[in-house]
Amino acid sequence: MANKIPRVPVREQDPKVRATNFDEVCYGYDKEEALLEASRCLNCRNPRCMTACPVGLQIPRFIAELAAGNIAGAAAVIAEDSSLPAVCGRVCPQETQCEGSCVLGVKGEPVAIGKLERFVADYSRELAGSSPLETSGSDMAAAGNQPSETVAARGLVNGGDPLRSGGGDERGEVSEGCVTRCRRKVAVIGSGPAGLACASDLAKWGYDVTIFEALHKAGGVLEYGIPEFRLPKEKVLRHEIDDVRKLGVKIETNVIVGRTITIDSLMDKEGFEAVFIGTGAGLPKFMNIPGENLCGVFSANEFLTRNNLMKAWREDYLTPIHAGKKVCVVGGGNVAMDAARTALRLGAEVHIVYRRTEAELPARREEVHHAAQEGIIFDMLTNPVEVIGDEKGWVKALKCIRMELGEPDESGRRSPVPIAGSEFEIPTETVIMALGTSPNPLISKTTQGLETNRRGCLVASEEGATTRPGVFAGGDAVTGAATVILAMGAGRTAARAIDAYLKQKS
Repeated sequence: MANKIPRVPVREQDPKVRATNFDEVCYGYDKEEALLEASRCLNCRNPRCMTACPVGLQIPRFIAELAAGNIAGAAAVIAEDSSLPAVCGRVCPQETQCEGSCVLGVKGEPVAIGKLERFVADYSRELAGSSPLETSGSDMAAAGNQPSETVAARGLVNGGDPLRSGGGDERGEVSEGCVTRCRRKVAVIGSGPAGLACASDLAKWGYDVTIFEALHKAGGVLEYGIPEFRLPKEKVLRHEIDDVRKLGVKIETNVIVGRTITIDSLMDKEGFEAVFIGTGAGLPKFMNIPGENLCGVFSANEFLTRNNLMKAWREDYLTPIHAGKKVCVVGGGNVAMDAARTALRLGAEVHIVYRRTEAELPARREEVHHAAQEGIIFDMLTNPVEVIGDEKGWVKALKCIRMELGEPDESGRRSPVPIAGSEFEIPTETVIMALGTSPNPLISKTTQGLETNRRGCLVASEEGATTRPGVFAGGDAVTGAATVILAMGAGRTAARAIDAYLKQKS
């Protein structure tokens, strides 16, 4: 019986070794391991894993193809619904989504869906010399996923002329076939997971799509927010972004919408009939405690951006960062784990400071496990009250207070309560605040008709329509900080709404 086969473990770098480098932690499956793990899938009549996937990935279908040894077929199935399979296979919280709904997980270990998705994408790229989008071909039409005329992926990957770029090393490519067939223009603001997913679907359906990215490299949070040891940039991310370009999507970098251009100018002067806002949530939150303005206090966003986008961890880059010998990271989510594990690799002793217990940590269990393996120190039931500086204005300690869990709040979580008289200090040179983020208000403040809620998020319908006609939004810009896969799901939903809007408009 397939469900009697134990889950195939995945190989990883030794914790003591990986704590000193930025190489990818997880090695992933080889072909033999992937085929064995795929054989565990029961191919359920009612696949709950699919329902739990925000992008609707046809999980049983791709696993069945893989189990049969048809890796190209598996890649084609994945490409029908995801333009970032190697990314999602690495960073999605499968344990709370597809794998969390797997029937095998009721009494045992669920199928390693994420690791299988990663294998298919990596194999297609490294061994077969193609990509999932290239192998998908014109099967898209048969899949019934496109609401308007499909431009088959195979027809969009041959040749093309370089298009204008906002700068950096990013250049879009598009084939003649797409140029002659794509007529209606759609602008996508932000090249993160929501923007890439939205742009991919629209391009497949025949639209002329341009992504506008504020930074000098495309990828959004995938580029600046996730460390190299979890998501290799050149090996994985660049390749999948190039696959999106091969669909005919143009990417312009160094374009700040709200400053360089505006949504009004895009629609009124440049001929874009619809706009999708997928700018994420990049505005960091702080505790507003004394000493947060001292030298050596970072937001996790800045710390990770300096390391990931500006390559501060590499000696051959002239963009170093101050970490010091001891670092305190305040927070307990995935971003906190990323910042802590990055600081560790820069040579620091690192403390995670969190006001609840380990059981309440919002980060993925895998990330917490990896952090603990690598030597991160967890100071639980601890809350900062002041950052203490020296006479030169640099951080020298973090003053904290012990906490205990009180009664549950409205969400059901037990609220942390300070223990009187329990204040103490943790000597440290650097404090990194990883307390969440909210959307940058630049676009909402420079675009008439866009409403925001009290958290600064754009107001949008379930389909992604904002309060301004023709402008759609999705991902963290609407929900606040969430996950990559939820942003991709929102991008795909908005793409369908944009298609319906433009059909109705014509």
